[in-house]
Amino acid sequence: MGLRVGLGYDVHRLTEGRALIMGGVNIPYEKGLLGHSDADVLIHAIMDALLGAGKMGDIGKLFPDTDPQYKGISSIELLKCVKKKMDEKNIKVINIDSIIVAQKPKMRPYIDEMEKNIAKALDIDADNVNVKATTEEELGFTGSGEGISSKAVCLIEM
Repeated sequence: MGLRVGLGYDVHRLTEGRALIMGGVNIPYEKGLLGHSDADVLIHAIMDALLGAGKMGDIGKLFPDTDPQYKGISSIELLKCVKKKMDEKNIKVINIDSIIVAQKPKMRPYIDEMEKNIAKALDIDADNVNVKATTEEELGFTGSGEGISSKAVCLIEM
């Protein structure tokens, strides 16, 4: 069928009493993201990009937040499930480019590990995964520290 592009976006509210998991990395911080799973917005955006490119719906359809089996689950494990569904349709990931939008904490020290985690879950070379991070100069809900968002694009071959 050829090449296809996918786009994903996710956002979660920061809250006390939760771990901050980003790209499968537990980042030391006083708050974590609120959600049914581990609320890893980076992985959620990547999954939605991949699912969209493959015309396989979205993470809400595949892993509904009303299903108790996904309560507290690692998003890396969910990404592995997405990979399995892609394998069933003979879909190959060419590359992923993503961005985390967060005022705090600084993500740069953890990005290499995030890229490795994503590449391992998708069984692709880490050179085909790019993660960036930015602030919003204290503007909007991410800039004020209320939440963190992430966007991702991917290229797949079907």
